[in-house]
Amino acid sequence: MRSADPKIDRGEPAVNAAHTTLGYGGRPALDGLEFQLPRGCRVGVLGPNGGGKTTLFRALLGEITPLAGRLDVAVRAATVAQTDRSRLDYPVSALDVATMGSLARLPWWKRPGRKERARARASLAEVGMEQHARTGFGDLSGGQRQRVLIARALTTEAELLLLDEPFTGLDTSNEQRLERLIDELGAAGRTVMIATHEVEQARRWDLVLCLNHTQVAYGEPREALTRPVLEATYGEHIVEIPGEPELGVLPAHHHDEESPASEARSLP
Repeated sequence: MRSADPKIDRGEPAVNAAHTTLGYGGRPALDGLEFQLPRGCRVGVLGPNGGGKTTLFRALLGEITPLAGRLDVAVRAATVAQTDRSRLDYPVSALDVATMGSLARLPWWKRPGRKERARARASLAEVGMEQHARTGFGDLSGGQRQRVLIARALTTEAELLLLDEPFTGLDTSNEQRLERLIDELGAAGRTVMIATHEVEQARRWDLVLCLNHTQVAYGEPREALTRPVLEATYGEHIVEIPGEPELGVLPAHHHDEESPASEARSLP
């Protein structure tokens, strides 16, 4: 689903990884990174749980530094967490949550003022949530909360948005709204990286980056998402679907007692 063409900037990339190894305490967790992200592109980041997606996002945010090679981030980055990791019992409005994005740019002793709240309102408007500015965050639907969290990232004036499995728990209509929003963010010139397990969804974006403790593939979906790449990316999570000439990827939280045939997502 695509509502607007992205304004991809082929000049200086938003991110440039060269011979990059990432890890913790001197121990590698993700290596072999070799990619450039143009500004204004939508990038699906695929891989199993523990395969390196979170490690990459932490490095892009500057929380960890490469053990080897280079990871140059030319724009401000902000992360958008899953909504089910957010506190829903804390009495804050959608506007309060969006305004929190300004805290990173303020001195520790200064509270957000009129200017910051105006910026937060503009961010809510950008994600189509301005009419819910005074609504309690916990009273919003999952899809609405996800858009408010994106507004919080926009309030930081980030040009690189890192979405951590943002479609988790959303129904079909909210998934479609979020996909349209991602399209619109790309069309506005922002680079959006989406960590996901939804391969078919990733086919609709500009680029895909496949990780499994190393970079398995990077490029346009029609070229990168081949059967060998998916097998190398997901390993034992790849299953044959009985009676179908297709592969399936088991869900991220698959349990042994579940039926692979009924739970698998189709892949060509």
